[in-house]
Amino acid sequence: MSPVRDEKDEKDNSVPKMLCQMDNHLACVNCVRWSYSGKYLASGGDDKLVMIWQTGKYSGMSSVFGSSTKVVNVEQWKCVSTLRGHLGDVLDVAWSPHDAWLATCSIDNTIVVWNALKFPEQIAVLRGHTGLVKGVTWDPVGKYLASQSDDKSLRVWRTLDWQLEETITEPFDECGGTTHVLRLGWSPDGYYIVSAHAMNNSGPTAQIVERDGWKTSMDFVGHRKAVTVVRFNPNIFCKRIKKSSEKPQQYSCCAIGSRDRSLSIWLTALKRPLVVTHDLFANSVLDISWSKTGFELLCCSWDGTVAFLDFTSDEIGTPLTLEEKQKLHQNIYGKSLFLNNSNHNPAQIIETPAMLKLQQQQPKPRENGTQVNVTPVKQTQPLVNGDMSTPVKQQYGNKQIETRTPDGRRRITPIFIAPQPDELGEAPLPFSTTRPPMFSSSTEQSKIVVEKKNEVTVPHRLDDTRSRSPKDISKKIEGPSTGMTPIQAMSALDGKSDKSKSSAGPTSAASPSVEKSIEKENSQEKDSNKPKSLSVKRKLDTGDKIKRPRKEKETSRTLFTTPVAVPVHVHSATEKESTSKIIYASSGLQLPVVSRVTTVQISGTIDTDSSLVLELENNIPAGSVTLHKLRCVRGGKQLWESVLASRGICIAGNSHLACVACEDHSFSMFSPSGRRLSPSLVLDSKASVLHCSGYFVMVVTCQGNLFVWNLQSMKAVIKNESLVSIISGNTVSISSSSLTEQGIPVISLNNGKSYTFNPDLGCWLIISSKQDPLDRCSDYHSCIPKDNTDVRDSGPLALLQSHKHRAGNQASRLFKSSHTLQQASTTSHIENQLAAALVLKSGKEYKFWLITYVRYMVQEGLELKIRDVCDDLLGPLYKTSTNSVWEAHILGIRKRSLLEEILPVIGTNLRLQRLFTEYKEQLDMVRS
Repeated sequence: MSPVRDEKDEKDNSVPKMLCQMDNHLACVNCVRWSYSGKYLASGGDDKLVMIWQTGKYSGMSSVFGSSTKVVNVEQWKCVSTLRGHLGDVLDVAWSPHDAWLATCSIDNTIVVWNALKFPEQIAVLRGHTGLVKGVTWDPVGKYLASQSDDKSLRVWRTLDWQLEETITEPFDECGGTTHVLRLGWSPDGYYIVSAHAMNNSGPTAQIVERDGWKTSMDFVGHRKAVTVVRFNPNIFCKRIKKSSEKPQQYSCCAIGSRDRSLSIWLTALKRPLVVTHDLFANSVLDISWSKTGFELLCCSWDGTVAFLDFTSDEIGTPLTLEEKQKLHQNIYGKSLFLNNSNHNPAQIIETPAMLKLQQQQPKPRENGTQVNVTPVKQTQPLVNGDMSTPVKQQYGNKQIETRTPDGRRRITPIFIAPQPDELGEAPLPFSTTRPPMFSSSTEQSKIVVEKKNEVTVPHRLDDTRSRSPKDISKKIEGPSTGMTPIQAMSALDGKSDKSKSSAGPTSAASPSVEKSIEKENSQEKDSNKPKSLSVKRKLDTGDKIKRPRKEKETSRTLFTTPVAVPVHVHSATEKESTSKIIYASSGLQLPVVSRVTTVQISGTIDTDSSLVLELENNIPAGSVTLHKLRCVRGGKQLWESVLASRGICIAGNSHLACVACEDHSFSMFSPSGRRLSPSLVLDSKASVLHCSGYFVMVVTCQGNLFVWNLQSMKAVIKNESLVSIISGNTVSISSSSLTEQGIPVISLNNGKSYTFNPDLGCWLIISSKQDPLDRCSDYHSCIPKDNTDVRDSGPLALLQSHKHRAGNQASRLFKSSHTLQQASTTSHIENQLAAALVLKSGKEYKFWLITYVRYMVQEGLELKIRDVCDDLLGPLYKTSTNSVWEAHILGIRKRSLLEEILPVIGTNLRLQRLFTEYKEQLDMVRS
């Protein structure tokens, strides 16, 4: 403002005249408004857009891209948010007190209220006007919002519920024609609204609407044509108006612009205008803006010019301080509790003692003046490949790696840096200091360190098999998969020699290379007399030498096709005559390799007296028969042993039981003392997966059937349930499996999905998926309880979703234009997590996600869903025959204790204080 105030600075070429030119709008800009803090600038235009601007931290000069003239931007202003919600031209913009909301109006007959703390979220869309809405203004205490339209009405809206408070039409009945804008204003003391384009006795006036009863008995008269804009000075002034009175009088100052090209300044303590400037412009007055100090005024016109008016304290009075102004509002309208949070209404009054007590218990502001918000604030730290743990600058630093190409040229190694948000500044200088802007150029040398490596880089090809030999290709095909981990149950060792191992048909048939060759041989013609190989590698070799088969540990998992056994002819390379062996080629689950001796640690520490170990020994000669042993050892001393009739293939156990699956499809169970609990169970095929947890045992057979037993009650929890419904196709296989302490089986597949079977519903349930789009779109991370973050990392559901901790951190970037869709996605995702924790019977995780769910509902103000949760937790107040279905506990947690814990969370949003009071009183009544 220095070149505007001082003619000397205007002629000084070193003082910048224009600070910044922003060209993002696609059409005419109709209105610009500073926020009360001066940090943001809002603009609305004919392109139906509202843009929010903020200064960047980079303070150097830059030229305007595409400008034909030498336009230089001294300040760097960036569009930090674009608000899309109107269907027509945006004509007026207004910031609420405390910069909590932003109201915009348009020719689409609507007013949109935006959440200024979480752009681009919409708080409400106010509908009711039947004509173009051309002006909006806020009550200085934030309780009302007023709008004026071409439908010859002025409407006042309540911010408590965003409903219509009053419609005023009488002063506008005689209005003929229209104006481009109807920018009304609200006095800083809150007593009056002054409208534009009113009529009184066929003469244009600025109508005064009193807050008390919305009466229209006074107006400002004097302009010859319709009033277009009214702007109150932001300050309340104090001055002795009447000479007979020694006590100074408090009043407001108002500027009125009209189509008659004149500007008038009024004081509410005077009956006549303080000053009138006639023929100030060549066309109608378009907009007016007061400085923050209240002594400077800028006024613009349709003719493209801007006028500057300067006042002194002797002319318009001495402004009240901010503390005096707030005290005046408190004396008139009562104490208003407004925390720096979108959930709190700046005009919201605490209605009950319980709510007041809760608010007094909330964290107080810190010493540095920053507010401690109850509802968490989203993190805005730059992300590197989706990880918020390391900022970009700290990870890469100022380092440059330089190498050489074969022809001697320099090559700088590129480093991928993920896009990061622009660094933004605080309030610009006119709002934060009175000093003029200072400009300087940097003389510091670059801090980038160049690291030169004595290396020669060559062009790299990701996949080029044209120059490779068939042998290299075969090695690539034959190599084990690195992205899949085989399922390995507890194994038993075989005591036979290498010769007997090589002749064991069922064991060697488990190799994937064998099964691949089997499938290929089945597709070939039966009359071929050439010897068939057992692996791809053998087929590509031309020599007659027979190579040793690959070791079992190098093989990867086979895949499910159908759950029935298929007879397959396996041709041996060492025998002239082929032998037929029936194997489960379609089962897809690799059987464990049988070993000589295996040990399973049940409890305690290895090599200590407290260690409890299960040992399995196969193929023990006993005369004409071969026996097999299962024994339990504690601290090196044998506690008990049991003899098995069939060769064991996998064992498992804990402090409550021990079990073993044998090669003849039998399954035996033992007590901690070695007593057999029941005769051997007969499975449909060999066991491939075996787990124990508590008194529960889980078995998955080679044919893909699931069994779960409760050995304490000796009952089957899940009976012979097929996995075919969840494993479909030749590329899907089991990557891992587990059994929870509550006896819930969990099957994880290599496609990233995890399932469990619910015997009550008789169906498989999907509880986790790495490709879940809801998880990617969910924005729940800001609502996670900080005290229970360890629960998220330790439960059975968390172990399945360890990959998801970073997935949703970028969710807020995905939905910059559709907050409603992101809100629905987040709600659905948290509800899915709640249901999954309930199915897995994980009480701690259920409580964690329930509190997260309530915190998000409170943050978004979704009262209906919060009420549904509270009703379920509270239960019936009186015992009747119809409410016997309600259970007081869920997963071992008292529901009313959960309600008691979430009520303070609900109380953090003053808009929900009646909901808080209702359930607080009912909960107290039930306890008494």
